[in-house]
Amino acid sequence: MLAVEDIDVAYRRSQVLFRVSMDVPDGGLVCVMGRNGVGKTTLLNTVMGVLKPSAGRIMWEGRDITSMRPHERIRAGIGYAPQGHPTFPQLTVAENLAVVVESSVGGRAGGAAGVDEALDLFPRLRPLLTRRAGFLSGGQAQQLALARALVTRPRLLVLDEPTEGIQPSIILEIEAAIAELHASRGLSILLVEQYVEFALRLADRYVVLDAGEVVASGETSDLADDSSVRRLLAV
Repeated sequence: MLAVEDIDVAYRRSQVLFRVSMDVPDGGLVCVMGRNGVGKTTLLNTVMGVLKPSAGRIMWEGRDITSMRPHERIRAGIGYAPQGHPTFPQLTVAENLAVVVESSVGGRAGGAAGVDEALDLFPRLRPLLTRRAGFLSGGQAQQLALARALVTRPRLLVLDEPTEGIQPSIILEIEAAIAELHASRGLSILLVEQYVEFALRLADRYVVLDAGEVVASGETSDLADDSSVRRLLAV
């Protein structure tokens, strides 16, 4: 479904990713892990077209999308919830969801259906539809960010640190929502997460980055007892 092939990415003269390759199969859930500053968010921003690789390419459903703009990738079926649960703080929850309706794969009708599906997945948001996003708690804002990504009805959902700064009870709700999307709805998911146990419970496969390179990858079922990989994830 998604294939990252030997990409190099730099910020001006500072190279961050070095010949990184990984893939997300149709219906798979892949978690990218590693310490802070190793290039995880850079990888996701490159997948989404926010950054352009200086070498390598990004393939989506057999199509080279390396030069495709972010909004075009969303229309092609890739949804993104960036790090930091960003919202439009002056808009209400309902308005935040409405903003992305036009970007839905199914157009306005598909987007409207996507809003209902997202609210079913995050029912805490229903009584908050008229509240401005700037007055939401961190957990509520994260659920809104995830819901906005789902309104576009993506075939691949890209999530950057969905548990960051969230209280434990909301983390469990977000985990349940991701599990529902993956297991019951068959949605493919690319997840960046530092909370190892959270990743182990959800993901089929893992990729570990260190100093901008892929240093380990495999089935998450093999990761539980792999002390060498766990040392790479220690803060």
